[in-house]
Amino acid sequence: MQLPPPRGPLSGWVIDHLRGGSGPAPRTLGSPTDDDFQLALWCCYELHYRGFAEAPPDAEWDTELLTFRAELEQVWTEWLQALCAPEPSATEPVATQLRALIDADDGPSLAAYLHRHATLEQFREFVLNRSVYQLKEADPHSYGIPRLDGAVKAALVEIQADEYGGGRPERMHAELFRTTMRWLGLNDTYGHYVPEVPGVTLALSNAMSLFALHRRWTGALLGHLAALEMTSTTPNRRYASGAVRLGATEEQARYFTEHVEADAVHEQIAAHDLCGKYAEQHPEAVGDILFGASCCLALDNLVAEHLLAAWGVEQEGQVAS
Repeated sequence: MQLPPPRGPLSGWVIDHLRGGSGPAPRTLGSPTDDDFQLALWCCYELHYRGFAEAPPDAEWDTELLTFRAELEQVWTEWLQALCAPEPSATEPVATQLRALIDADDGPSLAAYLHRHATLEQFREFVLNRSVYQLKEADPHSYGIPRLDGAVKAALVEIQADEYGGGRPERMHAELFRTTMRWLGLNDTYGHYVPEVPGVTLALSNAMSLFALHRRWTGALLGHLAALEMTSTTPNRRYASGAVRLGATEEQARYFTEHVEADAVHEQIAAHDLCGKYAEQHPEAVGDILFGASCCLALDNLVAEHLLAAWGVEQEGQVAS
């Protein structure tokens, strides 16, 4: 993958440094809501996934980049904690608390709009934004596997095995998503649309990477995955219906229908066998689990708000299912 064009001084420094530049890192970090901030953080994180053609493989351990990333992460983490501050219960099972958190979420229903009203171009823009994460689907959460033991590890592996197609490359969810992208005339190359998407889309991916790359945030990583799985079935059924309404074949919509089937099972595994049992082993991590789930919901809502606003959608009217 090629390095993306910079969007300001933060991402500009990271990209220049990866190309061999020697200038000092910026001292003013700005706001996590800025596209520049999120692109800088995304580039730092991507070094731990597939990297960039212009950067050496060992750039992920570059001390200057790691120091700069840590400074960004401090600001980023504080912003997330201010945005997402669920209060854990000392008596309720964590699965019950996760369900209550999800049921209380009142964000805009992007799925309902895509189901009934979206144009083909709007559906294309939705998929384009989703591609930033979906083409490496499951990879961030797989970082949690070596940090777990026993039944909790087995639960995560069971979920991830399905995400990776159960050993069949053509069934990997990232590959199914590529089929949907090709139906829409999109480039299915990994990372191709990073230069085009807004910072809020990068933020959605960056939250996963923050939790994935820090053992301290293992509970948040599991809570994030649980929220993904527990909020997947109904939206993906609507995405599938919307895609078919716009002309997709069964195969072209299979990415969405696959999640309707798989995530109905994953929801229970994630809530009870993964997060529930992890909380039994680490009762001090309940707050982190809920924090990760809350971040997943909040950032997904921000992306939905961005897209619906860009399309001029009245969220209290047209979006209703």
